[in-house]
Formats: sequence, C-alpha cells, structure tokens
Amino acid sequence: MITTFRGKSSILAHTILIVGGVTMFFPLVWMALLSLSTNPPGGATLGELLRGSFTLSNYTDALNSDQFGIYFLNSVIVAAVVAVGSAIFSTTVAYAFARREFPMKKLLFASVLGVLMVPPYVVMIPLYREIVVFGWINTYFGLTLPFMVAPFGIFLMRQYIQGLPKELEEAARIDGAKTLGILRGIIFPLATPMLVVLFIYQFLTTWNAFLFPFLFVNKASMRTLPVGLAFYQGKQSIDWGHLMAGAGMSAIPMLALFAVFQRKIIAGFTAGALKG
Repeated sequence: MITTFRGKSSILAHTILIVGGVTMFFPLVWMALLSLSTNPPGGATLGELLRGSFTLSNYTDALNSDQFGIYFLNSVIVAAVVAVGSAIFSTTVAYAFARREFPMKKLLFASVLGVLMVPPYVVMIPLYREIVVFGWINTYFGLTLPFMVAPFGIFLMRQYIQGLPKELEEAARIDGAKTLGILRGIIFPLATPMLVVLFIYQFLTTWNAFLFPFLFVNKASMRTLPVGLAFYQGKQSIDWGHLMAGAGMSAIPMLALFAVFQRKIIAGFTAGALKG
C-alpha cells in the first residue's frame, strides 16, 4: 500500500514538474518562432507560425542595425561589473552583520531588510538628482555604482555566513590573520556556492533592468539592451520578427550562465536550505 502511494505521488510530482516546465519553456519557443518567421503578425497563432516560411534574416538585420552590438557590449559590461561588485561588497557588509558587534547593529540590519520592501520607483527622483550632481549621466559610473550593494545580497550572504564554522576564523586570528585576510582566505572560498547564486541573480537583474538605465542615459552609444530594444521597437513599428530576434539574442547570455553554473546554483540553494 505504501509503495503504491509513493508511486502515485512520484507520478503526480513528475506530471506537475513536466507541466510547469512546458509552461515556462513555451514563451521561448514562441519567441523563437516569431524571430524565424518572415513578417509575422502580432496575433499569429501557433499553427500559422509553423506553416509559415522561416528565415535567419531577422537575426542578421538585428545585428547589423541600430547599434545592436554596442547595446550588447554595454549590457555585458554593466551587468558584469554590478554582479562582481555586489558579490564583493554585499559579502563584506554581510560579514560585519554576521560576525561583528557594533552599536545599533540590529537597527541597521532591520533598515537593510526595510529597504527590500521599498519599490525602486520611490527612489527614482532622488537617485536621478544624485546622478546629475555627480555628473554621471551617460557614464558607466551611473549605471553601476548605485547598484553594487544590494539589500537582498546582504541578507542572503549574512544568513549563509552565520552557518559557517567560527573555529576556522578563530584559528586564523591566532595565526595573525586580519579581517581582510579572513575574508579572502576563508569566507569567500567557503561561500562560493552562495556567491555564484548572488552573482547570477545580480547579473540577471541588471541585464533586464530598464527603468534606471533609461533615466540615466540619453546617448545611443551608452544604451543597454533593454533600452535599445525599446527604441528599436518604436523605430520598427512593432516589427515582431526583428524585435523577437533581438530579444532572443539578449537571452542567450542568461541561458549560457544557467547552463554553465547550474550545479553551483543548486549547491548554493541546497546549502542555504541545510544551514537555514
């Protein structure tokens, strides 16, 4: 009886996972079909797309028009700098909250958690004024520096560091190691799985960001992909073939990152679950 129940539960679980996987994968298939179709209408059905003619000209046109390569390069630079900076600075701040004692520690950490509940639109105007005062409009500084320390990253890394054994740090201090040496030699290596999770999260968030890159940039040469695709859409009068080709190419780095680091991501979440 127990075996039968477990078998039915396994079938149900696999069915739910398959349905969920198909549901999440279907938009990518639809995007690919639109990008390979010749002048597809926006309301085309799946049957119409499959019966239509396919071409790669949408991809070649997108690559050769409207500075797509510059947009792509800007997105890579901005997303990589923000992700690396967030991994370093968020871990450093998280280590202070996890291991150090200082005045108003709990209040400061509560303020970090409170920032998680603040919509980004609330800080849109003051942050824009700050960028203008610093002269960072149309610069990589304006697109990267304000986002290098993420409240979510601080919370994530603090919870993970609290689960690491203190004995290693105490032994290092006895050997004369300073705080930076402990961070570099102990914390960062032990926290690698969660650092990969944080890096992927920040890279994906920054790669897809539209609001602040749109506000902080008014030169075509500094636009990121989401902003560039928005202007491309307007110029093409919603040419779905070219627009989906551009969106498809912008999704390739994300898919590649998940494919390369999927084991690290799973290990990070699993370790976080075991230590939480």
